[in-house]
Amino acid sequence: MVFIMKVLIYGAGSVGLGIASCLLKSAAGLDIIAREDTVRALRTHGLVRTGIFGDYHAPAATFGSYSSLNEFQNGPYDYILVCTKSFDSFKAAQDLSEHGQLFDEKTKIVLFQNGWGNAEKFTSFFSTDWIYNARVITGFHRPNKNEVVITVHADSIHVGSLFGGDLSCMEKLCELISKGDIPCQITGDIEKDLWAKMLYNCALNPLGAILDVPYGRLADSEFTRAIMKGIAEEVFAVLAAAGYQTHWECAADFLEVFYEKLVPDTAEHKSSTLQDILAKKQTEIDALNGAVIKLAEEYEIDVPYNLAVYNMVKFIEASSQAGYLS
Repeated sequence: MVFIMKVLIYGAGSVGLGIASCLLKSAAGLDIIAREDTVRALRTHGLVRTGIFGDYHAPAATFGSYSSLNEFQNGPYDYILVCTKSFDSFKAAQDLSEHGQLFDEKTKIVLFQNGWGNAEKFTSFFSTDWIYNARVITGFHRPNKNEVVITVHADSIHVGSLFGGDLSCMEKLCELISKGDIPCQITGDIEKDLWAKMLYNCALNPLGAILDVPYGRLADSEFTRAIMKGIAEEVFAVLAAAGYQTHWECAADFLEVFYEKLVPDTAEHKSSTLQDILAKKQTEIDALNGAVIKLAEEYEIDVPYNLAVYNMVKFIEASSQAGYLS
């Protein structure tokens, strides 16, 4: 008898659908929690994936899709993957905690989210040995509610624990995702990985949104390079004060890799913050530069570059939602 791993994906935006496509291709038992319009599309047309890892279609009958945890009594799950926006972390954690049928002693929660600070919201409701983080630097785009396009892939998905948790329990999840076409591996350095992604996102995401240009354009200009240098130096100052680590000793070392490798690999990519603004949605800036600013205040560090781009994005976000920007 073949044991089928049971997975719940909570949040079916572009990342959630991308990871779901991998799990379905690997024949995992999958349920998806999504907004009502996404659920209607998934139940009608199934899940469609295109892009750099090839085309794949999962018929609607091969997975469950629901708009609320109250709609079903499935469970327990081996893995619950949280793929919501960072600003919904607390609400997601609270919602999951109120549905005990989802869990048994083996269940693990893995956060497939941008930014810093998501894990601490989940530890308000769950033991730290239940919580794991994933670092994703694959680009996803959702042209329709049930469709995801994989546009760019910079490195394997990394999965690990910020709390010293047992990593062997993540082996099967990584195997399933990798078998579904996106490379995924366990790491003992997830803190370093998450802060490496924070450095990348804090430098590029807000400026890309403010200026409405792809990442390659930001690297081509001495003026935006000066701003990104200031942002990176401030992040390293905050890391040092807070006792966190990443893969580079200083901003200069990071920026060398940033311009030689990271930006060229994603030169045509446009900021997810910009995409949210154009869609008149709330951005994740509070979990990016906003998280740096919060830590800086705690340790009494000045971060004017981060503060400037954060405030500009918040202004543009509010103006877009109010209808002042077309």
